Order: sequence, then structure tokens, then C-alpha cells
Amino acid sequence: MDIILIPGFWLDASSWQRVTPVIEEAGHRVHPVTLPGLESVAADRAGIGLLDHIDAVVRLVDTFDEGTPLVLVGHSGGGAIAHGVADARPDRIHRVVYVDAGPLAGGSAVNDGLPIVDGEIPLPDWSEFDDADLVDLDDALRDEFRARAIPEPVGVAYDPITLRDERRYDVPITVIACEFPSSALVEWVAAGSPFTAELAKVKHVDYVDLPTGHWPQFTKPVQLGQAIVATLSS
Repeated sequence: MDIILIPGFWLDASSWQRVTPVIEEAGHRVHPVTLPGLESVAADRAGIGLLDHIDAVVRLVDTFDEGTPLVLVGHSGGGAIAHGVADARPDRIHRVVYVDAGPLAGGSAVNDGLPIVDGEIPLPDWSEFDDADLVDLDDALRDEFRARAIPEPVGVAYDPITLRDERRYDVPITVIACEFPSSALVEWVAAGSPFTAELAKVKHVDYVDLPTGHWPQFTKPVQLGQAIVATLSS
């Protein structure tokens, strides 16, 4: 299959570099993306919003022949982008894999609480993150992450997502749960939590547990690749 890898905030296509070999060795083709404004620290991010990122991936989807089975993998904030693409092209997406993420409900923002500095959102100090985010992210990995981090466009974090096509609920999804176990997600869905309102509407959901922090592409890249591959046969 063709796998489109959508990074989370502050990251470009290269953030998947330790994951892609595992997927390729299983015989799949990978297409990691660098989203608008994330090309470099010096890139112009002014005016870039969530829809610009969704549209960038939609344009990539449209380059594939009709009938090509496409899988979207979205990490963290990239999960909202994947969901927007599934809404825009529900007939083209074979499956969406959310890596420590989930589908974002219409009218919601990815994270409109992140601090803005000089018109963009730089990677915050580690003290701003929960302990659960940072599990297994040792000092060397933190240094590597910060060295590669690119400021996020404000609109991507702050813009509410617009969803139009309820056929998005027909697209099967897999949630790879890292910070908290999938059993917690199941409980929140059953309890009608607003956090999982959109997830509750998806007709076919599989869960995979990969206990680690919020960035498994750094902390457990091989296991993440294996988990993604395993979803493709379900």
C-alpha cells in the first residue's frame, strides 16, 4: 500500500526517518510529508492555517491513481490533518492511523493554548509538557528533537476544523495509544466524553497500545513501524 505519513507539530518529513525502513521492509511505499511553513526555520509561516495543511495532503492524495489504496498516518496534531483529508476524500482513503492522536470534532482547534512568540509557535520548554508526554524521551532525544524543531504556524494550532462529509465515519481507523492505554479511550467513548465525541462516531475503530511518551517516532521507532504495518492487514 501507499502510506502517507503526516508529522505532528514542529516536525517535518525527516522525523519519520527511523520508522519508514520498517514499513518499507514490509513491502509498502511511504510518503512522509513536510507541510507548508515547516520547510525550514527560515520559512515564511505568516497566514498559514489548518486548511492549508489539509489541502496540501489532499493535493498529494489526488496525485495517486484512482483505486490506489491509501493509508494516512497522522501523529499528534497531524491526526487532525489526516481527519480533514478523510473528510475531503472519504472515497480515496483506505484507513487512517492516529499516532497518539484521534479525530478532531468539527469546530474544534488542535491546541489553541500553545504560546505564540513573534507570530509563530516555537517548541515550548520541556517544563510546559506533562510528564506522560516525555516518557522515554531522554536527554539525547530531547536535544535531537529541539535541534530539528521548526516553529509551527499559528493558524494550524488555533484554527477550528471544518468538516462536511459524514462519509468520513465510514473510513476505518486505528488509534495507536502511547501516553495512556486504549482502555482509557474506550471508557471515555462509553462515557460520552467531549474529547472523544468524534471518535465515537467512527464505525470501525481498532486500538493498538504502544506504551511510551508522545513521540514514539523517536522513542520507539521500530515498534511504531511494526504497529503501523500490523494495522494494514486488519
